[in-house]
Amino acid sequence: NAVFALEDKSYFIRRVGSDGFKIGHQATMKKVVSDRRASLDEESETRPTLRALVLKEFDRGRTIPIVPFPADGAAVQDTPRLTLVVLDPESEWSPACDAAAGKGSGSLRGQIAEWMRQRGKSPRLYPGSLVWCLKKPGRDLRDKVELWLAWKRVNKEVAEGTLGGDFDRADRAEIYTKLTDAEEAAKDEVWGGYRFAVLADHQEPDGLKTIDLGAGHSSGSETLCGRVITALKSQALLNESVGAGYIERNWPPALKDTGAWPLASLRQSFLNGSLTRLLDPDAVLRVKIVEFVSRGEFGLASGHPPASAVLGTSQAGVARKTGESGGGYDRVWFNEPITPDEVGFEPGVFLLLKAKARGLKAAPEPASTVSPEPGPAPEPEPAPIPGQGPEPEPEPAPTAATRTFRITGDVPPEIWNRLGTKVLPKLRSGADLKIGIAFSVTVENGVSRSFEADLKQILEDLGLSGRVRIE
Repeated sequence: NAVFALEDKSYFIRRVGSDGFKIGHQATMKKVVSDRRASLDEESETRPTLRALVLKEFDRGRTIPIVPFPADGAAVQDTPRLTLVVLDPESEWSPACDAAAGKGSGSLRGQIAEWMRQRGKSPRLYPGSLVWCLKKPGRDLRDKVELWLAWKRVNKEVAEGTLGGDFDRADRAEIYTKLTDAEEAAKDEVWGGYRFAVLADHQEPDGLKTIDLGAGHSSGSETLCGRVITALKSQALLNESVGAGYIERNWPPALKDTGAWPLASLRQSFLNGSLTRLLDPDAVLRVKIVEFVSRGEFGLASGHPPASAVLGTSQAGVARKTGESGGGYDRVWFNEPITPDEVGFEPGVFLLLKAKARGLKAAPEPASTVSPEPGPAPEPEPAPIPGQGPEPEPEPAPTAATRTFRITGDVPPEIWNRLGTKVLPKLRSGADLKIGIAFSVTVENGVSRSFEADLKQILEDLGLSGRVRIE
């Protein structure tokens, strides 16, 4: 083993046969590779190749969005979907980062904590949807990428005929094998190097939790994104779905008496880390709430609730006694099929506990009776004069069987949500409903690119990227 190790490091020892070695004055191909590696340019060759290799490995077979190498917090989009943020290979996560928890923003940990709370100058709405992936300390990944680049340059020079005349056939024959081995070693080091995942956790002093993914191998059947997702699931930090029992167990104490949880607050609890993470909270909750209401496990209400149902719109809110018993909703669904369109994460839509929904559905509607007021007796009609009867009324003109309405005009942004709860239900009662949008907004040129990227991500999250264009 010592002789093989010496031959691997030496520039003037060649292997002869299966167990022989030869020492000579002529340098081996490893000497050329070492010279080419020393001549690599950091800015134009090493760093771009290093980043491209990392991005390629994370992008292969990915199932969640990726934000590669953000320069600051503003470059990380604020989206409810689970997103993997891959930091630059030069940003290394070490035990010192864990020891720096809660010690200010000067460290890498403090920087990530700040980016988790703020997106530029705006508070981040969905910190729980971000998973940061970082590299372990050391030069292993850089060294293997530099060796790979050196073998690529040597292979190119041999193919062009500018190198190889001074080397025997055995040296030239092993170039392609060495090149392939160097590339595979660099890929394996990406898997082994990016082994730390950081995510939001309110129980930590600075709100960050670190997960050691362990060593990985690129030849495995899983992907890097799948590896992160598997690690989150193994620690009960991520689920693909959610059950009715989980929501009922985590029902906010402030909303127990009212039995109504605003869907906007329920959604936010899955996005800010209060409840378990979901791969796509909006899609999962919309499907599951439809199932819950259809099976009678929860109810759904829309409209104007009693004042007690509005109190404590967050899980940490404090309820106040109002003395109201319930009711006041425009519509209540319970133990009946509904469409996903009825599940809107906006003000005025509530998830109801089973007992509350059953009580609202069973409550009889008050019957309104109007007693006729006494009035003067009707006067007798005069007798008709013979030959002077009433003229026949003209027959009404035939009318069309259907009529099409078109609603156009400018809508103030503050009442946009009310269109979905007031106008759309009425329009659905007709046929051939078609809805289009036309928005116009002016932003500063400095933030236009990030603004457009956010809009494209939002449209993609809503499944509208192929139907709505941005000009």
